[in-house]
Amino acid sequence: MTEIRDFFQRFFQTDFSRTKRIKKCFEKVNREGRIALMPFVMAGDPDLKTTSEILLALQESGADLIELGIPYSDPLADGPIIQLAASRALSVGTSPKKVLSMLSDLRGKLSIPIILFTYTNPLLSIGMEEFCKQASRAGAAGLVVPDLPLEEADKLSKIALSRNLDLILLVAPTTPQQRMKTIAEKTNGFTYLVSVTGVTGERRKLDQKLATLIKQLKEVSTKPVAVGFGISEPKHIHEVRDMGADGAIVGSALVKRISNAEKGKCALEAASFCRELYDT
Repeated sequence: MTEIRDFFQRFFQTDFSRTKRIKKCFEKVNREGRIALMPFVMAGDPDLKTTSEILLALQESGADLIELGIPYSDPLADGPIIQLAASRALSVGTSPKKVLSMLSDLRGKLSIPIILFTYTNPLLSIGMEEFCKQASRAGAAGLVVPDLPLEEADKLSKIALSRNLDLILLVAPTTPQQRMKTIAEKTNGFTYLVSVTGVTGERRKLDQKLATLIKQLKEVSTKPVAVGFGISEPKHIHEVRDMGADGAIVGSALVKRISNAEKGKCALEAASFCRELYDT
């Protein structure tokens, strides 16, 4: 009975306007006739103070949303560039708690939606309820958990929504059509379309099957579709926009630029790259 009472208390206390931040962002971008730009940043690389500066710089430079990675020691979905960034972040003591504390300190300064990227093990270690509570308090708008089994999505999605968070699910090129439809129905905020099989990383060319995948998703859901994994150049953003995508997620290319930046100039480098991508 106590659990039921607590659930309904949270439900009726939910600020539902906050749960629609991602949806409103895509609606605004769509009205402006463009595609949403969503950079990925690894929190804590090279340190959390710099991450804070990078987030603000990206917002000022045209990012519509930001995907913020929480470093994890076994990031199965990530390629070598992001894996190394996670290792560097962990080596300086970055933890989920510290990431959320950093994000909380930016409340009132960050106005664009921040989507947390994490894995199932850290989530279970902290506890789904507790993680979502802390993420909500920090001001996050959504969650991406790439190794979360679809069968577990309902449970986490309900918890997330009760804390004003959208749980965003992923569709891969190999996802069967019926399962794709199920994922599109269950995801909140948008559908995260993985452009290639395998892990994250820069690619020279995008798979032309992407256009078919985007079309299939649009046929089974009205939710926005954002393409990630392999988006690294302005021309890629042009291409996925022309294919009908609503958003483009840029990860490894940005993380690489940040890691190669001179000391003290990471935020400037991130802002410069964001403006390059934004001018599409």
